[in-house]
Amino acid sequence: MDLGIAYLGAAIGAGLVTIGTGYGIGKIASSAMDGMARQPEAAGKIQTGMIIACALIEGVAFFTALAPFTIAGTLADVVKTLG
Repeated sequence: MDLGIAYLGAAIGAGLVTIGTGYGIGKIASSAMDGMARQPEAAGKIQTGMIIACALIEGVAFFTALAPFTIAGTLADVVKTLG
């Protein structure tokens, strides 16, 4: 079995996670800037909420980006075991 396809799939999966993360954080930042422009007095609360949301997205994205490579590595071990 050729593991090149498995590693290519892992790379594509990690790339898709990165694209989704970038889009999500960009959307949050855009909405936060819009909210701060409309209500400057609430800028501190909006910014805090934005930072927390971005941190949660980054945390999920980190683990999701590692999952395809973990699966590909496990697949390589299974192929070596089966011969």
